[in-house]
Amino acid sequence: MKITKRNGNVVVYDDEKVVKSILNANAEVPGEELTESAAAWIASEVFARLSEQEDIITTKDVRESVFALLGEKGLAETAKRYAEFKK
Repeated sequence: MKITKRNGNVVVYDDEKVVKSILNANAEVPGEELTESAAAWIASEVFARLSEQEDIITTKDVRESVFALLGEKGLAETAKRYAEFKK
């Protein structure tokens, strides 16, 4: 799957970048500690959900999907930090 970045470049979707962003957002969030494997699961679920929709997605699509999944998993503070981090 390809992703269109904000600057217009099209690159291959990279789970590791999403995992790193999730873990950075989660750092120092009391009570919402995420393991790397949990963040990797979220990233793979984002990929699965978005790949059903389009061949080429945007960074906004990824951001919104990660935010929604974090919320679904009861990680509201991490979701909030993720949204702020990705602005």
